Amino acid sequence: MIKLSDRIEQLQESQTLTMARISRELKEQGLDIISLSLGEPDFITPVYIREAAKKAIDKGYSHYPPISGYMDLRKAICEKFKNENNLIFSPDQIIVSTGAKQSIANAVLVTINPGDEVIVPAPYWVSYAQIIQLAGGTPVFITTSIESDFKITPQQLEAAISSKTRLFIYSSPCNPTGSVYSFDELKALSEVFAKHPNILIISDEIYEHINFIGKHESIAQFENIRNQVIIVNGVSKAYAMTGWRIGYLAADKQITKACDKMQGQFTSAASSIAQRAALAAISSNDPETIRMQTAFRRRRDLVVNLLSKIPGLSVNQPQGAFYVFPDVSSFFGKQYNGSVINTPEDLCMFLLKDAQVSLVTGEAFGDNNCLRISYAAADEKLVNAIERISKSLQKLS
Repeated sequence: MIKLSDRIEQLQESQTLTMARISRELKEQGLDIISLSLGEPDFITPVYIREAAKKAIDKGYSHYPPISGYMDLRKAICEKFKNENNLIFSPDQIIVSTGAKQSIANAVLVTINPGDEVIVPAPYWVSYAQIIQLAGGTPVFITTSIESDFKITPQQLEAAISSKTRLFIYSSPCNPTGSVYSFDELKALSEVFAKHPNILIISDEIYEHINFIGKHESIAQFENIRNQVIIVNGVSKAYAMTGWRIGYLAADKQITKACDKMQGQFTSAASSIAQRAALAAISSNDPETIRMQTAFRRRRDLVVNLLSKIPGLSVNQPQGAFYVFPDVSSFFGKQYNGSVINTPEDLCMFLLKDAQVSLVTGEAFGDNNCLRISYAAADEKLVNAIERISKSLQKLS
């Protein structure tokens, strides 16, 4: 038997990808599975972006790009930050990577030593904890609940900081909860970080353009902590480009230089063709992105309304992304036809078998009371899925 490394043995498989895999396998068996497990827009990449990729192929963009990304793309990203966020970066403060996930991994791997602590508000995106542990760091979780819209307070943040704290990582709009931090909420957190200049902040803003409350607020806007902030973003969600695998980060030059070095030993540059497509996306003011945002808002309202009518579910109204994160703890201890529900995972598997709807357990995101429902699907599919969920939940007693 081949002996694998402790590193890979201790690494957990992404549960969002696991549920997506199980859904595909059941569909291949002929079952009518509705999958609401993946965080992926159901829209097709806009035509002008696809055309830019075709032109790049015809122009011969077939050689290795610079590790940090093409200069014109990095300049376009700087313009994006200036125009949309009122933040000034130079191209050498930008690293283009193979998706925002790699951007996060780069940032963690170049800043964390074994034994360092990383504060993570829970619920959190599934890969945060695993990437931190891969780097030898220790995640320190701050627990939130549906009553607080899954957001932390300055007091909770201060209480979690120790002499070993090196990093803080969060997302806004948030995956999995859809929660969005306001200007005032971020300002209050920034005042805590200003007292701890040795703590870096990874601000995951990949859902920036799927925001239902107006202007996106970045914690990097506060001058007193600007050099502490590492912004992670990308084109996957806003432009329906998940498969193109282009993310980027913006940070202090010392950090981006380190990320360039790290990326040079792992993947080198992101795909040349995908970068040309990303340049077209970031440089445009395409109304298609507004159309997608409008559709997500409509779906949010539809799903929250339908879920709110199901007895036993506790639902808040998320302000961004495309997820609802209902509290399902009232179903714990109930059963049907031999299926006993003690955890969100039990309920997920029950709904997969009985309702043939694929969801993701909140335990994957550090929450033991909730499920994640992605509403990145057509309206009729969402209505059908929630009708099935409702009927199955009524069987539990």
